Amino acid sequence: MIKKVTMVMALIAMGGVELCLAQDASHDYGYKQAPQPKPVRRYCQTLQLKNDPDLIAEYEKWHQSENIWKEITDGLMEVGVIDSEIYRHGTLLVMILTVPADFDFQVQMGKLAQLSRQAEWEEFMSKYQASDPNAASSEKWVQMKRIFKLAGE
Repeated sequence: MIKKVTMVMALIAMGGVELCLAQDASHDYGYKQAPQPKPVRRYCQTLQLKNDPDLIAEYEKWHQSENIWKEITDGLMEVGVIDSEIYRHGTLLVMILTVPADFDFQVQMGKLAQLSRQAEWEEFMSKYQASDPNAASSEKWVQMKRIFKLAGE
């Protein structure tokens, strides 16, 4: 019960999030992580989707591996992103980027924005996002501050 209450309180604190009190107990939401041969850095970002179940389903469809544009995934890898994951709870998205420890986020994301079809993808995705459709990706996806880590650095 404490975990559920804590999750609900965290979501309420984020504001504007569709309140979901329970997860489907038939799903295991634990995901395996591949070990990395070199030190990495992780960036966590958040974005709100429009509160429309049809648009959310369509957004998820476009992010399935068989539907996402190859130029988008190729571009992420070209600028040095090792892995990218997006999680959703209601309208809240959390993206986790795993990158090399010496990754310069601003420089590399600036390069990404200039690659083939990135601007087109951003414009296409804007119909699903509850943010200014003219905003840059870096303005839509807000970096999150880590407030807890169990294991040491």
